[in-house]
Amino acid sequence: MNRFRVGAVMALLLAAAAFAQTKQPVTHEALWGMKRVGTPVPSPDGKWVVFSLTEPAYDEKDVVSDLWVAPSDGSAKPRRITSSKAGESDVIWAPDSHRIAFSTKREGDDVNQIYILDLNGGEAQRVTSISTGARSPLFRPDGKAILFVSVVYPGAADDEANKKIAKERKDRKYNVRAYDGFPIKNWDRWLDDKQPHLMVQDVEPGSKPRDVLAGTALVKEPGFAGRTAEGSREDIDADWSPDGESIVFAATTKRNTAAYAEYPRDLYRVSTRGSEPQVIAHAAGEYARPKFSGDGKVLFAVFSENNGKVYNLERLVRFDWPSMSNRKIVDDAPFDRSVGSYTITSDNKTIYFTAEDAGLEKIYAVPASGGETKLAIEPARGVYTRLVAAANAPVMIATWGSSIDPAEVVRIEPSTKSHRNITTFNVEAARNIDWLPPRHFWFTSRRGKQIHNMIVLPPAFDEAKKYPLFVLIHGGAANMWRDDITLRWNYHLLARPGYVLLLTNYTGSTGFGEKFARDIQGDVLKGPGDEINEAADEAVKRFAFIDGNRMAAGGASYGGHLTNWLEATTTRYKCLVSHAGLSSLQTQWGTSDVMYGRELALGSPYWEGAAIWREQSPTTHAKNFKTPILMSVGEHDFRVPMNNTFEMWAALQRQRVPSRLLVWPDENHWILNPENSRIFYKEVADWLARWL
Repeated sequence: MNRFRVGAVMALLLAAAAFAQTKQPVTHEALWGMKRVGTPVPSPDGKWVVFSLTEPAYDEKDVVSDLWVAPSDGSAKPRRITSSKAGESDVIWAPDSHRIAFSTKREGDDVNQIYILDLNGGEAQRVTSISTGARSPLFRPDGKAILFVSVVYPGAADDEANKKIAKERKDRKYNVRAYDGFPIKNWDRWLDDKQPHLMVQDVEPGSKPRDVLAGTALVKEPGFAGRTAEGSREDIDADWSPDGESIVFAATTKRNTAAYAEYPRDLYRVSTRGSEPQVIAHAAGEYARPKFSGDGKVLFAVFSENNGKVYNLERLVRFDWPSMSNRKIVDDAPFDRSVGSYTITSDNKTIYFTAEDAGLEKIYAVPASGGETKLAIEPARGVYTRLVAAANAPVMIATWGSSIDPAEVVRIEPSTKSHRNITTFNVEAARNIDWLPPRHFWFTSRRGKQIHNMIVLPPAFDEAKKYPLFVLIHGGAANMWRDDITLRWNYHLLARPGYVLLLTNYTGSTGFGEKFARDIQGDVLKGPGDEINEAADEAVKRFAFIDGNRMAAGGASYGGHLTNWLEATTTRYKCLVSHAGLSSLQTQWGTSDVMYGRELALGSPYWEGAAIWREQSPTTHAKNFKTPILMSVGEHDFRVPMNNTFEMWAALQRQRVPSRLLVWPDENHWILNPENSRIFYKEVADWLARWL
């Protein structure tokens, strides 16, 4: 081979290597295919961390979800410890630091059951066989029994009674849902008369569960309920007492008043031998997530007031145990953020917790006895979540991720105010993507408020070029745009065609103090809508690379409400995108699964004549509809039912506004199916391209 040919070959090889190292824009496939770590749980001795890992796929049959374990010091790579078709959830360690319990549905199971796996060797053993399913296991302090939650039929004394009722209902010739009170649905599920109950069972083979709530006056109350989280799952927050003789849990007996009042959630104590649960903490508000200190002397919980406001901080409270005296707010004012995940150090002296702040989620520390709350770790970018400490060792674990860093399990190092990775499942893939962290900026609104914003840039960004602006509006409104990866409205996937994204934390957003979140009360759409428009003006003024003549806006849920409000009140945007947005405040009040909170936000029921009900409803101003808009809704959405979208659609068609309607027959409030998600992003990209 002559010198010329050798040189040519070398040039081609170098060019190929350079091309291989070139970062590529994010794709839906790359984003969806990133591995997803679940909640990490350190062993009591602090030596190990167990967590779930989901390996996604577009075909549900190809999704893999298993449990993994890693040394907490990062000295070795994580290893898989389960391998089954069904994924595991709610993993918890036994006090001996070598057994774990979890909930899963394996071959031969009709519903989820609790399994125990000894990490010293052997296969996972099923310890429950209850027809109503088992989840959220928790070992008794001596490790010889477990507490778990099962959703049972009212009045059923045991599992045989549950089986009998289930068969009777299956065999009946009619099918009807009957209700005597509110609520009747949640997110995407019709509510029925089943109740979450607490079960206690020895871990010895052949043991049977004992329903410690069955037959009590508490569960006969028509308003008895646990905590209903986003989605359809209802659970009961609970913890074993230090002596293992009783259980402390949070519940309400007033959920049936939700149509006309805020209802409390109290702390109860029930004996594991069977007795009537006793209220041990009641206040005008909601208790949740009870947790004992390691020495058993203090009971902690999270508490949020009920006081007629649309938003209240979740604060940590403590009680002396077992007297339940000396109630004290641990993280009291002047600290002004809501508690996320929290954990108590093994020496029982300090509580560490996560809290939102200006687009990030940081770690704070406060003395367990109460006192000054201090910032412990401030990430340069991103969010800390799922913070937890080992029970018997100075080891603290969390997950950390950002909008360009898929979440990984990390070890928190308070002494250096930093973290180090325990897992790196997605680090390499993330480095090969052409995405940049968001730029933060603030401005003062016309109302004198300090408004936080983030700018997200497209791939191959060139400061000298001009880019259209896509104003993305978050839902909530008690929520916050975060420097974090989201699958539903991924910033970089939306920016990929060549758009700059503007993410504004308008009035009502969390992470900026209690008053800022409350100030949306009485001005639910106009004030935030004005701030979004002002933010767009400010971004155009500040950043020369934004083309102020080519702007679009869009959002989902409350972001959809505000998008529909922009349709009614401005023509500054070339087009809009609205998913799960309301048409009128009255329609949303009457059809949603949440009702009374909307009256609090607006000051009265609509029939009492408050002008805001009409004045701040998008369809009231349908004569002004002119901006092309893409509408989207899931048929199973009970939070913002599709009646709203159909009303908006009817008005748009009546006004001959260019519009497109997407109805997702299999989706709820969110678009969760990966193939549907891919089409949704394509529809949005096509719509923006058409008008921008």
